[in-house]
Amino acid sequence: MKKDSVKKFFYALTLIFCLSIIFSGNVDAAKKKNEPEKILYIPHDNRPIVDEQTIDVVERAGYKIVVPPKEFLGNRENLGNPDRLWVWLEENTKKDVKAAIISSDALLYGSLVGSRKHDYEKAVILYRAEQFKEFRKKHKKLPIYVFGSIMRTPRNGAASGYEEPDYYRHYGANIFRYTALRDKEEMQGLTEREQKEVDFLERLIPEKAMQDWMGRRGKNFAANEVLIDMAREKTFDCLLLGRDDNAPFSQTHKESRYLTKYGESVKKNKFQTIAGIDEIGLMLLTRAINDHTKTVPNVFVRYNYGRGEATVPTYSDESIGETVNAEILATGAKLVENENRADFILAINTNSNGQTYEANTSANDGKANNDTKFFADTVQDYLAAGKKVVVADISFANGSDNALMEVLNQRGLLFRLHAYSGWNTATNSTGFALSTGMLAKKMSDSNKRSLLLTRYLDDWIYQANVRTIVANQLSWIRGEGFYDALNDKRDEAADECGRMITNFVRNNLPSAHVGENLRVDFPWNRMFESRIFFGR
Repeated sequence: MKKDSVKKFFYALTLIFCLSIIFSGNVDAAKKKNEPEKILYIPHDNRPIVDEQTIDVVERAGYKIVVPPKEFLGNRENLGNPDRLWVWLEENTKKDVKAAIISSDALLYGSLVGSRKHDYEKAVILYRAEQFKEFRKKHKKLPIYVFGSIMRTPRNGAASGYEEPDYYRHYGANIFRYTALRDKEEMQGLTEREQKEVDFLERLIPEKAMQDWMGRRGKNFAANEVLIDMAREKTFDCLLLGRDDNAPFSQTHKESRYLTKYGESVKKNKFQTIAGIDEIGLMLLTRAINDHTKTVPNVFVRYNYGRGEATVPTYSDESIGETVNAEILATGAKLVENENRADFILAINTNSNGQTYEANTSANDGKANNDTKFFADTVQDYLAAGKKVVVADISFANGSDNALMEVLNQRGLLFRLHAYSGWNTATNSTGFALSTGMLAKKMSDSNKRSLLLTRYLDDWIYQANVRTIVANQLSWIRGEGFYDALNDKRDEAADECGRMITNFVRNNLPSAHVGENLRVDFPWNRMFESRIFFGR
């Protein structure tokens, strides 16, 4: 081969090599550009609503959620391993992560249930809290959003769902009443009769039980003060402390008053105590996305007639109006008074008398009253005017309003909604609906429809109907087990729930096309919450 030919040959090879590098680089860049942006999320346990369902909402909006394996997250029996979660957090906080939303309960106690039952020394908990500062130093530019709980005060042992120490089953109602009176004493003072009741309860409740319960609360309170200090020092981009199940007078309310006072110098968009807890993970994921995209959604809130925003729901210590305003601020949105300036209407279904009831009682009989008809008319009018409507269904706790769902279904409005929520407490529903409504703007119609179906299957069909029916049939199923600990009855109860939900959908929502492969299981071995999925 001649010298010139050799040169031309090597020149051609070099050119091909360079072009291949450029081309492959462009392909890699294109692939990277098409990959969804990542957000790191550590929920406070592995229940479907705070884990799978929360993640599903955000991923349908076009993001990739990086979450610890389920076995790393705490559950009902396994309180979780905070040290293991800290290691996971460090290992998975990569340069391509756009934000981190972290449960402080998971990283301090292992889980939400762990925060109520752990035996960690105060020094250990505060040492873990200090690790947030080290995490911030290593990731100076990463937006960090943290949420934790102010320990709840269940009204009695049954309401605790076996998630408190054993003595709460026997003395829970007494502890609730005693601490409610102590809170009232500071707020308003006590009558002579109430003071006598306090004295009696002090003698009735075992001293050891009270010391244990208040001692654990004291550790939680001290840790929350440290977290507030960090919010003040800008360790976090936002800190939300949720007031788990509580009441207008309760130990939870009392501690919240103190912590709010302690953090009053921190801007409200950087720190809030807020009613609820299970919805806050999705709220902060939404806040992170709004901050990242520099988006401030406008929200117009419409309550049903009657007491409306003045309604104080069960399991809350304040009016729903106060809660919703706080949730709008927490998600990075703006409350507007002109519905024509709103990105969507948040329509909140309340009872005109200001009461909330339990979805599994006879009051939820599916018969539409004037309240139901007025609210359904309101929703229909907004939809007819071309408005996006998000419904927060809170007239009943722990499930949908059957009458409202029947009317909306009859009018063909269920799948015309922008978003819907009606699960668990009122604040769970408003926060979840609000956040889903904001993210739905980024979703396809099919994704919005899928999320609506998830809520209808869970909140309406299961929570408000099937759960109670099958719970009443548990005695017919062989083996040991009951509502709060299904044990031997678990599989058969799940199969029966699956059959009933499938039949309900076939008869009432035929357009949903769920087929025959709908399945149910009970990841926490109880009927209170379920996992509804499609599979074999």
